[in-house]
Amino acid sequence: MARTIAKDHDEKRVAIRMAAARIFAAQGVDRASMSAIAKACGISKALIYHYYASKAELLFDILESHLEGLNAVVEKVPAQQPRAYLRAVVLEILLAYAGADDLHRILINSRDVLSPAQQEAINGIQRRLIGKVSAAIAAVAPGLKEEKARLHAVTMSLFGMTNWYFMWNRSDDEGQRRGYAGLVADLFLNGVEGLTGSSASHMG
Repeated sequence: MARTIAKDHDEKRVAIRMAAARIFAAQGVDRASMSAIAKACGISKALIYHYYASKAELLFDILESHLEGLNAVVEKVPAQQPRAYLRAVVLEILLAYAGADDLHRILINSRDVLSPAQQEAINGIQRRLIGKVSAAIAAVAPGLKEEKARLHAVTMSLFGMTNWYFMWNRSDDEGQRRGYAGLVADLFLNGVEGLTGSSASHMG
């Protein structure tokens, strides 16, 4: 007979992911133990294996949930004039970053723990997110649609600007995040529209 799923199954998985993200970020995935994660959650080591068969499976769930959440945030931004839409996307991404420093850290540093199939799945989710932001940028500067390498570089530069916040500021103050989102949008929008047809060297 199949084991009955507890009513609080999803809530416990969320609690485990949050505790594991803190421990993985602080200790590194290789050094972190499932015992330490179970202790942080107030559950037994045996019970944590009921939810996750391995550290790699737990890490994958953490990263998948985080990236799917960012995709969902961007998807919910209402359609509007291109400049306003890109501003809204930047703002919503920065607001979604609040409290996610540990998730960003392990996303950058711990992917090699995953299996090739898991890595490809995570890369696919990231590509979807990058594609959404690239489309928003191309709507502002349509000429970039024909310059794929350049559009990709511009898109990743925008992510670099948003990632600065969690790497160097890390404040969870919403007002500061909103202010920085506006700054990023101003810097970016006032430059990206001049890229199409400029004399700068194209990226090969």
